[in-house]
Formats: sequence, C-alpha cells, structure tokens
Amino acid sequence: MWGVFFLGYFLLHIQKKVTSRRATPDMRPFKMNLSGNFNSYSQQSHFIFIMLLIKVMLWLVLTLSFSSIYADNATTSLYQQFPPTAEGTGKVYMGREIAHVMGYQGAAWLERENREQEERTDVLIQSLNLKPGMTVADIGAGTGYLTRKMATRVTNTGTVYAVDVQPEMVGKLKAAARQHTNIKPILSKEDNVNLPANSVDLAIMVDVYHELAYPYEVIQSVLKALKPNGQLVLVEYRAEDDKVPIKATHKMSEAQIKAEMRVHPLKWQRTISSLPWQHVVIFTKQ
Repeated sequence: MWGVFFLGYFLLHIQKKVTSRRATPDMRPFKMNLSGNFNSYSQQSHFIFIMLLIKVMLWLVLTLSFSSIYADNATTSLYQQFPPTAEGTGKVYMGREIAHVMGYQGAAWLERENREQEERTDVLIQSLNLKPGMTVADIGAGTGYLTRKMATRVTNTGTVYAVDVQPEMVGKLKAAARQHTNIKPILSKEDNVNLPANSVDLAIMVDVYHELAYPYEVIQSVLKALKPNGQLVLVEYRAEDDKVPIKATHKMSEAQIKAEMRVHPLKWQRTISSLPWQHVVIFTKQ
C-alpha cells in the first residue's frame, strides 16, 4: 500500500516539473519563445499528451490506493481480538471464538480404536452418498482416517484430495497415499485450501471448521474449488448438547454454522442428526 502512495508522490513531482517547464521560456524539452508560446504545434501536442498521461496514471494510483485500503479494512473487520479463554484463541468471528488447532501431536487420538463406535463414522460415510468416480476433498484430513474410507467408496476411478495445513499431517497422508493411489495429499495455507478450481464434487470438514484461523477466506477458496452445485459438508460436535464430552470452543450449534455459511453463495440442503455426538450440515454451492 505504501508503495502505491510513493508512486503517486513521484508522479505528482513529475507533473510539477513539467508544468514549471511550460511556464519558463527557452527550457528544454519543450522550447518556447519569449512570449511564452510553443515554437511548434507538435511541441504543444507533445506536452498535452504527456500531461494527460500523467493525469491518467495519477487516477490509477489513487484508485489502487483506495482499493487497497478498503480491502485491508474489510478483511480486518471480519475478525475481532479479545483476551483468549482457556481453550480459545481470543480471535472472534461472527460472535464465535475460534478454537486452537489440534496439533499433529494428537494424531493418535484421531486413530483411536473406539472412534467408529463413539462417532459412528460408518454412518457418516454412508450419509455422504459417495459414488465411484467422484472427486472429494477431505479438508483438515489429519492422519487420513476418513480419507481412507472415502477413497474406497469413490474407487480408483475417483479422487480424494487430502488437505491439511500441518506439514507433519501431510507426511502421514503421503503414507496413506502409498496404500491408496487415488489419494492426493495437499499442503494448504491458513487462508486457502490450494485446490484446483472447479474440480471437486464434495468437500468435507470433520471437526475442522471451528479451528480455522480464517474461516471466511477458507470457505471462499473451497467455493472456487467446488464444481457448480457441488456440496460442502460440515461435521461439528453439537453445542446444543451438554452431554457431548468435548470442550465448548470445539463445538458448534447448527444455527451458528448456518449463520456463518449465509455470507457465502451456499444453500442449506439438509442436516443429519443421527450421529451420537455430531451433526452433519450439508450445503450446495449456488
């Protein structure tokens, strides 16, 4: 942004120099006689052209400056920072405190033996209606626990992008890809899933969305990756149920999920509430 301002200052300086040359007799490169007039029509045309060019450049510089300021302010206004709670980051989006990311050190918990029984991941996979040949994105894939299950459903004619922001988790996903050739590990950024545009039939986040440092930007990048009428599936621990044994910042209510998706071109399709601890909220790209 500051570079744009410095460029504007430089162009203003040039304009003053050119204007001063016009007012001073016998100056180069625009030679004028003692009466203050140009010696030729071509010199006058040349001067007018340069002045118009400088004005156009100044207009472009000012437009870029204000656009940059507006974009910075718009992004900043999405989030607020407060003193963090015991389990949160203190960063707030649409009234919700963003949770800390579960680090790769907790990988064993994702692969615990009783996970399918506790969360009924078999019911979750069944509810997605995955078909051979589909392209699916598992965002925040972690160790690839669900990635592997989905890779089997879409068969070798389909693809599962296994996306994670932690290089250590991507290392585990690469190990999974050696067993399932249709798994493609992707290292994402905090604000971008780094997926090819218009390539995904279904994107799913399982207990991930509430941890995103930049939820608005990430969903925007997911939308770019989704095909027309592609689906976004958010699986979150139910905040409405005090019996769910998960910390509060790692839960989300259905109402909060819908509110946060409402700012995107997404249409709520249905909510599945048959899992023991989580709800599955499904949206369609508009």
